[in-house]
Amino acid sequence: MAAYFTKAQYLDNGITERKQGARYFYHLFKLVIMKVGLLIFLCLVFISHEQSIAQILSDTRAITVNMNQVKGVLPKSINLCVGAGRANEGLRADWQRQLKIAHEECGFSYIRFHGLLSDDMGVYFEDKSGNPIYNCQYIDELFDFLLSIKMKPFVELGFMPGALASGSNTIFWWKGNVTPPKDYQKWDGLIKALATHWTERYGEKEVASWYFEVWNEPNLKGAFFTGTQQDYFKLYQETALAIKSVSTKYRVGGPATAGNAWIPDMIDFCVNNKLPIDFISTHDYGVKQGFLDVSGNVGTVLSTDRNHIADNMRHSKDQILQSALPGLALHYTEWSASYTPSDPIHDNYHEAAYILNTIKWAASAVNAMSYWTFTDIFEEAGPRATPFHGGFGLMNYQDIKKPAYYAFTYLNKLGNTELQCADSSAIVCKDDKGNLQALVWNFTIDHPGDSVNNQEFYKRDLPAKNLGYVKFSANGLKPGKYLLHVYQTGYGKNDAYFTYLQLGAPAQLTPAQVKDIKAKNSNQPIEQTTIEISKSGRFEKQFAIRQNDVFFMTLTRL
Repeated sequence: MAAYFTKAQYLDNGITERKQGARYFYHLFKLVIMKVGLLIFLCLVFISHEQSIAQILSDTRAITVNMNQVKGVLPKSINLCVGAGRANEGLRADWQRQLKIAHEECGFSYIRFHGLLSDDMGVYFEDKSGNPIYNCQYIDELFDFLLSIKMKPFVELGFMPGALASGSNTIFWWKGNVTPPKDYQKWDGLIKALATHWTERYGEKEVASWYFEVWNEPNLKGAFFTGTQQDYFKLYQETALAIKSVSTKYRVGGPATAGNAWIPDMIDFCVNNKLPIDFISTHDYGVKQGFLDVSGNVGTVLSTDRNHIADNMRHSKDQILQSALPGLALHYTEWSASYTPSDPIHDNYHEAAYILNTIKWAASAVNAMSYWTFTDIFEEAGPRATPFHGGFGLMNYQDIKKPAYYAFTYLNKLGNTELQCADSSAIVCKDDKGNLQALVWNFTIDHPGDSVNNQEFYKRDLPAKNLGYVKFSANGLKPGKYLLHVYQTGYGKNDAYFTYLQLGAPAQLTPAQVKDIKAKNSNQPIEQTTIEISKSGRFEKQFAIRQNDVFFMTLTRL
């Protein structure tokens, strides 16, 4: 440190008066400059501090709820049903293992899949004289398993058994026949035999809790159905009457169309012909064009409309309300961001926020939103060769849970009572014990549009941009001690695909790599602490948020 002297000290040191004065004023000037510099520095720090506070305040998203201000019962549609590829895959041990996990952690109650009547399920044969032979061995194994884990089938009646088919047109690697029956009397006999068998095996009360959906996407002519709309209506009429002949309590519906199609037409047909119908079913996906990818090689582009699917779901509900049967239930038996089993958005962290945004805006308008699908064990285009290939599933082949899986895990942990919340990207609930659950996210579509396909854009490492802070406040809590848990899913957080890319995106995973990916993405809380709620009954929590982050918080009273 420099030494500073008074004028008298300079004289005492024997320095000439002239030199003394020059040196004295030099050090005095230096001291003044340093003090002025310090003052300027402090001013800059103060200004910078004020600016940072202003910046934080401007970037803070405030969410406020009150435990006593209830919106209503949380819609059951959020996780009532989930999809799977085909029935025969449901006989596999790995498929069954994954479904049991998904049921327990995500809460799915029903499952829907293609191919229940296809030849690989061995349901229908004919003897040399053309007499029908029915065989329920494989179906029994599958349905027995579903009921054993407390799930139920959402029965899609298709595709056509080869011995009953009017043509040879098939779809997918596993060759589901997509032609109408060659003999409707034999078709009716098969449907009645199945409904009767299920009634005898499981009881009318149980089967009455199922849903029966006639066919799959018959509007995609030449792909899923070779007939016309009138041919489908004929198929529906025969099938519905056959089911109802076994029990009028059994629920039947359709048209199971792609792209929200045929809803008014379906209702008008049933009304005009006095046919039973208990629900409308249809499908929707969030890409800009197309409905089907048989080969797994179609390039897709995500719609930049953040409410693409939700708006379509609400429109379908309006079509029902404006029809002659306004009380019909509406089931979306397939939906996801993309309709192809080779779209990396399914693996990417963006999908979790996409799911939550769609559910937030559509759940109250529909009776079921069956996400397509719960697993990558899905063979429409044949067995897939890589562990992360853009498959539909919430889990990949190795039981690795994707960000989308955790979106449903968090939804399943919400209490049954939804609280009023003005925030467009949050769902806040309470349970019967007065505990609080808050699901908060950001949903940002940063896809550039038509210039690049999903297959290129979402396959890359896509770091998330910082968006400031969320200040969450809850009033009306009972005073006392609570256990706070905070979970996060987003870029690099419960983001298995991120870990996979860090490993170099290997074509196959070793057991050690699988273990590593699971360990780093196991949904452990990022915060766990005990807090005290005072007599004010107020809880506050602030946290930083990035694009497409998902946070789930629980306050459990001790």
